[in-house]
Amino acid sequence: MKSRRRTLCQALAVGLMAGGLLASLALAHHGWGPYDPNKTLNLTGVIQEASYSNPHGLMRFQVAGANSKTWVAVLAPPSRMSSRGLSQEMLKVGATVTVVGYPHNAKADELRVERITIEGKTVELR
Repeated sequence: MKSRRRTLCQALAVGLMAGGLLASLALAHHGWGPYDPNKTLNLTGVIQEASYSNPHGLMRFQVAGANSKTWVAVLAPPSRMSSRGLSQEMLKVGATVTVVGYPHNAKADELRVERITIEGKTVELR
């Protein structure tokens, strides 16, 4: 009887921990609400830094010209980028990139990328 009770308690503890982990992962992702889909940006610049990691990739790139600015681009999850043909190797520092996306409502230097063109290849991320 004690063995059965112990097994039940262990199963319950594991279930609670798994549930807590899933809930924290769901809350950790911010969603796309902070981005304005009514304002489309089309920017070309040079990659300064890129990350190909979960929950989604990030890229910092410099736009030149009269309105020179460094942008932070929120990309898709690595699995989606890979399945659609955007490899980690393509996001190399110094590469020229063109992105189409939506600006963040509160962060003047951030956008959510819908489409990216790099090395002559265009990839839809959403």
